[in-house]
Amino acid sequence: MSSPTKLGPLVQGFFTDFLCNQKRASPQTIASCRDSFRILLPFVKSRTGIEPAALRVSDIDTPIVLAFLDHLEQKRGNSVRSRNIRLAAIRSLFRFIALRDPDSVGVATRIMAIPRKREDKKLVGYLTREEMEALLAAPDRTLWAGRRDHALLLTMYNSGARVSELASLQSNQVRLGPSTFLMLHGKGRKERTVPLWPNTARVLRAWLQEPRATPSEIAFPNMRGAALTRDGVDYLVKKAARKAAAKCPTLATKPVSSHIIRHATGVHLLQSGVDIETIALWLGHESIETTHIYVEADLATKEKALQKLDPVGVPTPRNKPDDALLAFLNSL
Repeated sequence: MSSPTKLGPLVQGFFTDFLCNQKRASPQTIASCRDSFRILLPFVKSRTGIEPAALRVSDIDTPIVLAFLDHLEQKRGNSVRSRNIRLAAIRSLFRFIALRDPDSVGVATRIMAIPRKREDKKLVGYLTREEMEALLAAPDRTLWAGRRDHALLLTMYNSGARVSELASLQSNQVRLGPSTFLMLHGKGRKERTVPLWPNTARVLRAWLQEPRATPSEIAFPNMRGAALTRDGVDYLVKKAARKAAAKCPTLATKPVSSHIIRHATGVHLLQSGVDIETIALWLGHESIETTHIYVEADLATKEKALQKLDPVGVPTPRNKPDDALLAFLNSL
């Protein structure tokens, strides 16, 4: 009888070999999986008393994974979506374990059979044009940090970029020649180009020419010249929203974040008459079905569709052909 399989070497192989070499997963995917296990392993230790490095594959079975998922929702206050993301990481690891360790196929099969939890589908939140204008006007442009924040917020709104794409943006990804655009590196190692409005290009040109205390290739660095973190970007967004709320009170009633600005870009492009396929390319959506959330959220688009319908109670005119043959066919 073989000895119980240690979990540690398999987790290391999952990250270093499978995710990095075989799958070539993006840094964002790797970080998300890493965070899932940084939460899971201490939870397992609290239940079993076994140190993470000493865990065996059999120590993590369906009951403890289900308890962990409940813990995420009930104790940590995570959403159903976050729960499902953590579950996806765990199932991916055990799919890898099933291939590497035949003795663990039973445990892996049971864990892979844990279903995703259905979540309520809500309309996406976004900012109106007036709210976006107030947000863009909030940073104090007499200060270096204020000019950076204004340039970042304007670029975020123009491009609809994800926070990870903006935080890691390099100066050489901003093209300010005859054609002005951004070169963005998105999810799944996909690259895309996004055109810049003349005002955005003018602000970015001035910003990138500003002297910096520390040389940096990062387009929007922090005071030390390093890239802003995801939390750092969200902090400056919320800071601008609190200041803008004084002139635009509706901002105080909304959970303003970098992702809400991305949604605002999608809705405003739709309201401007841009077709849904172009918006999907603009935002880097892999599937056009993802982009349909903006059609669902935008009431103005639905109202335009309603105007094309005849009111209830008004007889719908019917075509009366004057051709004898067509009249005969319509009478059948």
